[in-house]
Amino acid sequence: MAQLDVREKLEILADAAKYDASCASSGTSKRNSVGGKGIGSTEGSGICHAYAPDGRCISLLKILLTNSCVFDCHYCINRKSSNVRRARFTAQEVVTLTLSFYRRNYIEGLFLSSGIIKSSNYTMEQIVEVARSLREDHDFRGYIHLKTIPDADPELVHLAGLYADRVSINVELPTVGGLQRLAPEKDIGRIEGAMADTKSAIIDTKDARKKYKSAPKFAPAGQSTQMIVGADAATDRDIVGKAASLYDRFSLRRVYYSAFSPIPEASSVLPLKRPPLMREHRLYQSDWLMRFYDYTPGEVQAAVDPATGMLPLDIDPKLAWALKFRERFPVDVNRAPKEMLLRVPGLGTKAVGAILSSRRWRRLRLDDVARLTVSIAKIRPFIVTEDWRPTLIDGRADLRPLVAPKREQMELFA
Repeated sequence: MAQLDVREKLEILADAAKYDASCASSGTSKRNSVGGKGIGSTEGSGICHAYAPDGRCISLLKILLTNSCVFDCHYCINRKSSNVRRARFTAQEVVTLTLSFYRRNYIEGLFLSSGIIKSSNYTMEQIVEVARSLREDHDFRGYIHLKTIPDADPELVHLAGLYADRVSINVELPTVGGLQRLAPEKDIGRIEGAMADTKSAIIDTKDARKKYKSAPKFAPAGQSTQMIVGADAATDRDIVGKAASLYDRFSLRRVYYSAFSPIPEASSVLPLKRPPLMREHRLYQSDWLMRFYDYTPGEVQAAVDPATGMLPLDIDPKLAWALKFRERFPVDVNRAPKEMLLRVPGLGTKAVGAILSSRRWRRLRLDDVARLTVSIAKIRPFIVTEDWRPTLIDGRADLRPLVAPKREQMELFA
């Protein structure tokens, strides 16, 4: 086989990394060099980029160390039995690429994952070496997200957390049965055990830094995971329940949802078609409701179709919940508590905050609420203001068509 140059490797391994969705960069703390001289330092003199720890997107070099793998997971294009072109970076090549791209202002950090080569420990050692070299040999202060391997020695995973801003371990599939069927070489016990160890390390280092400022940081942007949607028979009810459990038990920063995409020479046990992208979108919306709108998992699950266990595709989960529990509406924006305002379709967290602040000084009218939202038409049937009271919410079986998005809006996610 002909030797590949770095450019060819980058083409192969950047394309192979596109299937991993869990590479967001929000939430980390700033890493400062003394005097602001470190490469990629996010504040101080010599800054190349403005870094946003508040959730704004940053550019990452997103690649695999290798797309070769000793595992044969049915849903993975890089599985052992897959007939794809293989490539492998050395640790030093990844370091050189990251620094080169950073100096050209192409990126602000690195997301590094890998197939399993030789063994889990060997692969984890190579991933850690990339991060170690960037941090220690080159004083790199940009963002680093490492995908860790649950089968690897816990000490190696711990080292990864000391160098990375965020670490992630993919649970892959929402149900134990799905994992056993499609990825029999992976074990949910080991995956969740590694996540529990990471959670403990994050808590321990935070406690240590309260006492000693010199104590090292461990994954200051926390840990995340990813679930594949549509590769198995798991329903949206199953997925929402699994995500809620992961957030609760492991204090995850994010759960990412990746719609299954049919791959070349796919295994016969996989579905022939990918699920609609709108399904992935609705799951992200349901996730948002639990994380920022104080919905319980049970409330989100109440929005699913009881016959199929799926969230509706034509309306968002918040609207589906409101239509199912019409007796809770309309809500008086001048008197209702925050938790009920957050359940009004079309009112976001910022709008609710503005309502709570404004109504301390005067009674709000419909025009006041309209100025805080994108579309007052969606909200109007669910609220009462000083000059408005709806008449449609009670006893109308056809309310859904009046508040559902237009067909052309749905086609964006077809």
